[in-house]
Amino acid sequence: MSIASTAQEITLPLWPAGKVPNYQKTNETEKSDTTDIVRISKVQNPEIAVFIPSKKSATGQAVVICPGGGYGILAYNWEGTDIAKWFNSKGITAIVLKYRLPNSKSNIVPDKSPLMDAQRAIRLVRANADKWNIKMNRVGIMGFSAGGHLASTAGTHFDNGNAGAADPIDRLSSRPDFMILMYPVITMSKPTMHSGSRNNLIGQNASSEQAKFYSAELNVTKETPPTFLAHATDDNGVPVENSLMFYQALKDHGIPAEMHLYPKGGHGFGLALGIPETESWTDRCIDWMRSLNK
Repeated sequence: MSIASTAQEITLPLWPAGKVPNYQKTNETEKSDTTDIVRISKVQNPEIAVFIPSKKSATGQAVVICPGGGYGILAYNWEGTDIAKWFNSKGITAIVLKYRLPNSKSNIVPDKSPLMDAQRAIRLVRANADKWNIKMNRVGIMGFSAGGHLASTAGTHFDNGNAGAADPIDRLSSRPDFMILMYPVITMSKPTMHSGSRNNLIGQNASSEQAKFYSAELNVTKETPPTFLAHATDDNGVPVENSLMFYQALKDHGIPAEMHLYPKGGHGFGLALGIPETESWTDRCIDWMRSLNK
């Protein structure tokens, strides 16, 4: 464990040393490009960066944040640490997930690693709930673009934990208590799918069963958590229909959902600073999160 100079950020490995599942040692090394935003690729050691607000202002809520990047890179600060710091200002503990990407040679089965890491992150947060001033039933997940796909997959494929697991963390539930999906990739089906995310995750020749598993709109059940969605209509990267499809599936199953569609913002607007039509999404999101505590 390392503690940053602010004493408010804690970095933890997701898995015990030498016990990362679905991992094989290769000559790959993690890469980071900091040209304009921090872009991380070839993740070898998945981890979480935990941003903890003051105990006095803590709401008890926590959000695991999955940065986007088409399953090829992670937009680590733009859709990760910047978001976490904003959450902290609202008394919410934020956990930025540095998850493994399927295009790394270090994966044994490429598509399995991101979901494994997301599920583990939720369990790890619950395991540290008391230490981080979190309530165990207020742990959600958030994702942007392909990170939104990962978040929606975690929200539609989860378990209650393995009571007989040797690792006590694996005994905890991986079900998020809520989801926040920002311009998310949802479906793996034409014509609405984002082909880059699909190809990076499951490949062009994926089976129909694999495509169905990773199409979140087809996996909603009555156990799917409440969801907040935000998307720009002029998104030319991930069509707004992805959010519309998921909202409809939630509605059909009686899952509480709130969706905000904005006329402008394009794709990848992050906090949407300086985009007047869209930047109020943060206020709407906090209002919605507060309503969950009532």
